[in-house]
Amino acid sequence: MGPGELTARGGTAEYQRDRRRLVEHLRTRGVRDLGLLHAFDTVPRHLFVPEVLRGRAYEDIPLPIGAGQTISSPTIHALSIECAGVRAGQRVLEVGTGAGFQTALLATLGAEVYSIERVASLHEGAARALARVGVEAHLMLGDGSLGWPERAPFHAIIVGAATARPPAALLEQLAEGGRMIVPVGGRRQELYRYTRRGEDISHEKLTRVRFVPLIEETRRGGGRGRGR
Repeated sequence: MGPGELTARGGTAEYQRDRRRLVEHLRTRGVRDLGLLHAFDTVPRHLFVPEVLRGRAYEDIPLPIGAGQTISSPTIHALSIECAGVRAGQRVLEVGTGAGFQTALLATLGAEVYSIERVASLHEGAARALARVGVEAHLMLGDGSLGWPERAPFHAIIVGAATARPPAALLEQLAEGGRMIVPVGGRRQELYRYTRRGEDISHEKLTRVRFVPLIEETRRGGGRGRGR
């Protein structure tokens, strides 16, 4: 499905204007990747938040999505994706599907997306939202800290919850030159980028953040979410 059709399913002209304003705001925040900006202009964020919050969908703020979880602010999504260097054709692992909005951004960029969510209601809701906008991704219900070894290695891994230390299983699933974006810490958190070079993994601090904690659970099942 082309970007124009996805946008057409995204609702009214008012929402389209809101998306344009968000894109301009992201430009002022330093986002330079034109493909990523186009993805934000294409993916209808209001369809990934509770209906009562749709009027605030294009503000640069996190929003609650149920089960004690939030959808990150657009700036954090943009920073994570841009710093991960996601490109078309790459295999990307997303830990924490949440509402599915970042999943849609990654797929719109042309990545092959594998996304894991531990909360059943969010997993199911994301699958419905992605289907509604015609975006295809591989979805799994389970413990994201284990990664998806059957589909490894990944060119990029984006973790949407804070952890005391990067899960070893995720680092092992990075491809050569692959990058993992992960918030590290407890009450005080920093967003880090880890990069694999052979047997060495370097890391660098990106910015202060605030995420919900990564909770490890037993993997319960898998599947494929596909847009209709």
